[in-house]
Amino acid sequence: MRCWNALVLVAALAAAGTGPARAETPVERGRYLVTAIAACGNCHTPHDAANRELPGMELAGGREFDDAELGHIVGPNITPDRETGIGAWSAAQIVTALRTGRRPDGTLIAPPMPIEFYRGLGDRDAEAIAAYVKSLKPVHHAVARSHYRVPLPPSYGPEVAHVAEPDRGDKVAYGAYLAGPVAHCMECHTPRIRGVLQRDRLGAGGRELPDIGHPGALTVSRNITPDPEHGLGKWSDADIERAITLGLRPDGTRLAETMPFAAYRRMTAADLAAIVAYLRSLPPQQGP
Repeated sequence: MRCWNALVLVAALAAAGTGPARAETPVERGRYLVTAIAACGNCHTPHDAANRELPGMELAGGREFDDAELGHIVGPNITPDRETGIGAWSAAQIVTALRTGRRPDGTLIAPPMPIEFYRGLGDRDAEAIAAYVKSLKPVHHAVARSHYRVPLPPSYGPEVAHVAEPDRGDKVAYGAYLAGPVAHCMECHTPRIRGVLQRDRLGAGGRELPDIGHPGALTVSRNITPDPEHGLGKWSDADIERAITLGLRPDGTRLAETMPFAAYRRMTAADLAAIVAYLRSLPPQQGP
């Protein structure tokens, strides 16, 4: 009987694991958000001619591209270097900058920083991003300023006091959170009219964007709604996941490298599945 009880205990431990799972720290969560879903390095990390991140220069700024609507964009240094980065900013000031678009000196952060979407970042995720950025090695790297063709808005809205993160058990709602405030997929894949995001056309595509893999060239964002003719309606879940993480359509052709596949392939399977579930839930749209 004693041996039987011991076997039962061993089986139970094997089924449950060796102990409770270690809680994810804010820095670990922030690393995942910054380097995977939010893909901050797509703008803030300098790349070589082959579109590879320069070693040792994570988030040190200096990546340049031309946007037909906005102007000449230079990603700023967001490492904690006090002279050329954001080392003098507190974690709370970083959260404020993310969600309201205001620097500690009161100046406004300009596009393409997706402040409209970052306003919806949950409190814990915004704080985790700040914690991770502050944990980075400071890189002393002065970069040029961006030159804009469009005026900045007076603000992006009132202060953001509190945002609750959606229940991860609600796959569609959590996918909407990941594809919106975190990954800001809808920033590129939703049309604008005179600069105003057309929220009734979420995912319809049609925005003209710089083709980052081919300097000077342009690409048009695709329709990612479930419309069977214009969007992803005929794609399987695996097709959509492969497009997100590898940049490959079902027919094997490549998507523009403006989409940061190298970052997205670091996403967990659960987060990727939630994004796909959300895209499936969108109202089908025609175009572009």
